[in-house]
This record gives sequence, structure tokens and C-alpha cells, in this order.
Amino acid sequence: MFQVGIDWNPKQAKLKELTLNTEKFKEAMELCLYLHGIVHTSEISHNPEASYYDEIMNGLTKEAFTIMPTIKDVTIAWNIWHITRIEDITSNILIQEKEQVLNEDWLKRLGVTATDTGNAMTDEEILDLSKSIDMEELKNYRKAVGVRTRGIIESLTPDDLKRKVKPEGIARILKEGGVTEHPDSLWLLDFWGRKNVAGILLMPITRHQIGHLNDSMKLKKKLMKKI
Repeated sequence: MFQVGIDWNPKQAKLKELTLNTEKFKEAMELCLYLHGIVHTSEISHNPEASYYDEIMNGLTKEAFTIMPTIKDVTIAWNIWHITRIEDITSNILIQEKEQVLNEDWLKRLGVTATDTGNAMTDEEILDLSKSIDMEELKNYRKAVGVRTRGIIESLTPDDLKRKVKPEGIARILKEGGVTEHPDSLWLLDFWGRKNVAGILLMPITRHQIGHLNDSMKLKKKLMKKI
């Protein structure tokens, strides 16, 4: 089984090192795609072995997907929504400077009205989202976002890595509802606004996602024993 500390952390550190050296660009992008493949279904990376994300989702019941064990926890559903929305927003609006995957059609398929990352959601709102969202369509949305991101990574050039995030992109995120006016959500704009493309690839495209998936794995193990 994939182990975050043993299998991920050294590679994440290596990716950071490689992105600073333009002569190592190809190696950096290959490693970025490898790490990205771990946090998505192996279907998009065409890896015959199950990814860490696959290990979490395989055998996961709808009940375990939506339960918040304690007030200190979130839900697996929220974790997947949260990391997928952030990837969709940052890869498409900030790196590619194009339209994000989420649109009215996807919202109907998902069965939700929320468009933000969920950072400022209360426990009640997290539970409402978790119970309302279609589990299979969330998997499909995540897959669509992952496929789009891989295409973006594969299209990058060495010069792109140093390209700063544009203020216009940051403004679009707020306008399109990717974040809310709540302080617990709004801070993301300042955080992303200070980064270049390499910084976005490091956080949130790779490192941020593994943290929430690790939390999801812990929740799965805790919940599946009780259900």
C-alpha cells in the first residue's frame, strides 16, 4: 500500500528542487505527472496498479463517504470536493488562463449548488453538501479535472514555470464563485496570488491533495470498521 511519508515526501521535495532548474524541466514534469497520478484514479495515468486515490475509493460505501465522525473531522465527500475544486480553479484559471471544468451542466449532474472550495463551510454545510452530492458524479468530475490538468502540465514550457499568477485570474476566481467573501475562504486569493506556475504545481496541484487524501484514508479506516 502507498505510504505518504515513505513514498511521497521525498518525491515532493525532489519536485521542488527540479522546478528551480530549467535544465531539469522534463524530469520535473515527469515527476509532477507521477505525483498527480497518485492523487487521481489510475485510469487517467494509464497505470495498471491502483493509485492512492483508488485505494481510498475502492469499496467505500455511500454511508462512509458522507459521515463526519466528530466535530473535529470533515467527510470524505468534502475532502474530494475540496481538492477537486481547488485543482480545477488553479490549473484552469491560474495556469492555463481558460475556463474551469465546473459549469451548470456539472452542477446539475453533481446535484449541488455550491461552487466554492468549501473552506468556510460550517459542519452543517459540509454535511449537507456530502449528503446531497452524487458520489459517482463527483468521481466523474474529479476524473475530468484530472484529465484536463494532465493536458495542461504536458503543454507547459520551461519559461511557464516562472510565470507569475495574473491578478485578472485571481479576480475571476472570486467573480465565478470559486471562493466566497468569508475570511476563511478569501485568504486563498492572496495565497495563490503570490505564486508562479511552479508554485501552483507544488501547492495545491500535488502536495495539498495528498494531505486531504491521507485524511480521507484515515476516515475510511475509522468508519468502515464501525459500519
